[in-house]
Amino acid sequence: VQLVESGGGLVQAGGSLRLSCAASGSLFSINAMGWYRQAPGKQRDLVATITNGGGTNYADSVKGRFTISRDNAKNTVSLQMNKLKPEDTAAYYCIYRDWRGDYWGQGTQVTVSS
Repeated sequence: VQLVESGGGLVQAGGSLRLSCAASGSLFSINAMGWYRQAPGKQRDLVATITNGGGTNYADSVKGRFTISRDNAKNTVSLQMNKLKPEDTAAYYCIYRDWRGDYWGQGTQVTVSS
């Protein structure tokens, strides 16, 4: 499984960014995709995930600001991030999860300036 992320960058507090991730390779129809993030010196934490059936799970810290979506036909997942805060600054990693385990992207940096 290969995951290619795009869309990170630098934005001012209160601004918006959209992350995208495309999965390819040996994929199964029953899966979950999503995003985790890791700030320097901290553990990697859940941001949001979405199943192939559309079920979503969000970290409390992003509820109401971030929206996750996916296109099953294209094997892509996107994260719309609004009202960004400096504490959202981190490397964001795309995840693909099926019965075999977790697969990770290389990460894309999101930096929010105050």
